[in-house]
Amino acid sequence: MSAVAFAQGIGVAEAAQLCGLSAHTLRYYERDGLMLAPVARTASGRRAYTEEDLRWIAMVTRLRATGMPIREVRAYAELCRGGGGERERLAILLAHRARVLAQLAEVQGHLAAIDGKIARYEEQLAARA
Repeated sequence: MSAVAFAQGIGVAEAAQLCGLSAHTLRYYERDGLMLAPVARTASGRRAYTEEDLRWIAMVTRLRATGMPIREVRAYAELCRGGGGERERLAILLAHRARVLAQLAEVQGHLAAIDGKIARYEEQLAARA
């Protein structure tokens, strides 16, 4: 994406494509208070996303993909918008990190069990050969 395109802002369809989300999702993020700042508008009223908007959307997407509830994303965004609040932001991210680590440990345990079954079947098949 060229600096010129971002200087003018990019439309919702292009932003959605770059973010791997739907235009509907981007509009939802804006409407539900999940954006860091209101998305700029062109003279004709169309959304004009900036590089900063896309970086923020990437962060929101990561938080959501790792299971952070919308209400927590919204609270985090509100703290970021207000400036300051670093302790509260840190607390939100540390609590979320702990949940993600717990989920990761659980998934690793499931993977170990699957790997154990695979190894057992491979041993059985090798013994028959």
